[in-house]
Amino acid sequence: MLKLHLGCGKRQIPGFIHIDEGDFPHLDHRHSIAHLPMFGDATAGLIYCCHAFEYFDRGEASDVLAEWWRVLATGGILRLAVPDLQALIRVYGDTGDIDRILGPLFGRLEVAGETVPIFHKTVYDRASLGALLEAHGFTDVQPWDWRGVEHGQFDDFSQAYHPHMDKENGIHISLNLEAVKKG
Repeated sequence: MLKLHLGCGKRQIPGFIHIDEGDFPHLDHRHSIAHLPMFGDATAGLIYCCHAFEYFDRGEASDVLAEWWRVLATGGILRLAVPDLQALIRVYGDTGDIDRILGPLFGRLEVAGETVPIFHKTVYDRASLGALLEAHGFTDVQPWDWRGVEHGQFDDFSQAYHPHMDKENGIHISLNLEAVKKG
């Protein structure tokens, strides 16, 4: 089964097919991750999307999840990482410094060929993202730890902490949830 890395940006994970709208040499497909016409129904065993899903608003997110559902095989895993609103509120509460949360909260991404950068369109906490996944037919929604997945040795935003890189004592500011497509 295929393993897809959606919105991969500069990160290349061996064994995955990389899809992004950016212009990176490792891309297998330079394309929006919202629509995956290059893949047939039920062809992927794993879809991994790290800190790209929040660029879709709540209405768009429903259409995106329907498309990813189509591509996932029965028993396939959707593994997401998004900024964690609860953790960001904690960071702000601890520091009182709004600059510490602006980047993860609103994002800013300049896409090759676009004249205006794009920004995050929504934010999630565990309950809201879990409910959204379940509303779209996914089951077994649960947190995943970057230390225990096959792509965990590749540092990406699923490993985001405050203070930066304090993975032992810091606040983990990435909400990492995965869910299963049941038949």
